[in-house]
Amino acid sequence: MEHAADEQTIMNLIMAGGNAKSSAFEAIYAAKKGDQETAKAKLKEADEFMVAAHNAQTDMLTQEAQGNHVQVSLLMVHAQDHIMNAITFRDLAGEIVDLYGRLD
Repeated sequence: MEHAADEQTIMNLIMAGGNAKSSAFEAIYAAKKGDQETAKAKLKEADEFMVAAHNAQTDMLTQEAQGNHVQVSLLMVHAQDHIMNAITFRDLAGEIVDLYGRLD
């Protein structure tokens, strides 16, 4: 039996992904200015947002594994897109922060 994913869960995924990406971008900006301390703090903040997203995804995957199939909506696809982009951006930001640190 299919059920729709909770809209609040979906919105939490979108917000967590957007917040993680924003924090990662702030990390790059701080590193560019030579502020490695802030850059690393912003990367940690991005990671915390990603943990929140991961936990929400894990809950949905657990439900799916238990036979409670989630109906996939455009909003759910949008949320997953945000998460995937945030993961990629966070990984890249970590490399850029490291590079700026080596250049200083």
